[in-house]
Amino acid sequence: MNIFSFKVANSSFWQKTLFAAILGISFLECKKDTQAQVNSKKTWEVKKEEEAKQDTPDPNFHIYLAFGQSNMEGAGAIESQDKVAGDARFKVMSAVNCTDDRMRQIGKWTTAVPPLVRCGTGLGVLDYFGRSMIQELPSGIKIGIVPVAIGGSDIALFDKANYTSYVATAPSWMKNIINSYGGNPYARLVEVAKLAQKDGVIKGILFHQGETNTNNPEWKNKVASVVKNLKTDLQLGDVPFLAGELLATKDACCGSHNVEVNKLPSLITNAHVISSADLAGADAAHFSSASYREFGKRYAKKMIELMGPSVTKN
Repeated sequence: MNIFSFKVANSSFWQKTLFAAILGISFLECKKDTQAQVNSKKTWEVKKEEEAKQDTPDPNFHIYLAFGQSNMEGAGAIESQDKVAGDARFKVMSAVNCTDDRMRQIGKWTTAVPPLVRCGTGLGVLDYFGRSMIQELPSGIKIGIVPVAIGGSDIALFDKANYTSYVATAPSWMKNIINSYGGNPYARLVEVAKLAQKDGVIKGILFHQGETNTNNPEWKNKVASVVKNLKTDLQLGDVPFLAGELLATKDACCGSHNVEVNKLPSLITNAHVISSADLAGADAAHFSSASYREFGKRYAKKMIELMGPSVTKN
């Protein structure tokens, strides 16, 4: 048999061999493609899971809204003990752009170091509220403050519907501060609070205001209206509302208004009054730095009490 005859006779064998080889290569390629699809699907699923985690608020990030006038804004001297680098578990979300050394921006979290509310303000109630909270709560819980406060302001400034009539009559220095909140402090508070809700859970509202409305019997109703709007706009339910008494020293300007402050729990569900008894003043309206520290601790003590033993360390 010559070579040509051998090739012809065995052509079927070579064709089968070649076909099997092609099938084998195709199978391997198909297997690779299938594995690649599986890997791609796993990567996509992991990515979606990570995105879902990022979009889910951290239940252990407890956020507190805060509003009011100068004692909430912070009017105390910031002393050396207050400047110690803060615990990273205590954060503040700025409601204004601030060009201090921390370059705070609207809607961004930073570690809470005074002044918390705006550039150029001082020590206030919030500083030692937050510090006390993280000291008493388990290490896995973080505290965030979302503050809006304007010294000298009437409660009417936080009236959702009618604030413009108050702004129109405000002094120019106050209008400048109001403008830093976009011209509408209530709306800015809601705006940044919604951003904060993407990261954590709002657990309560902190309040100190009333000096400008001293002895006005309608004040308490206006406060109740602001709180109702906040709870509705942010879908908060009946989270605790803590209202601090005004300075009540012998020479204080506005201590008589505490009669009205103490009526708030009868108008607002889950409202509680924080006593200013025995706290010293720096002037007729503002607390001393030492008193701000103590006052903040009193706010924290009440909030921790309301949380119950299942959340706190002890």
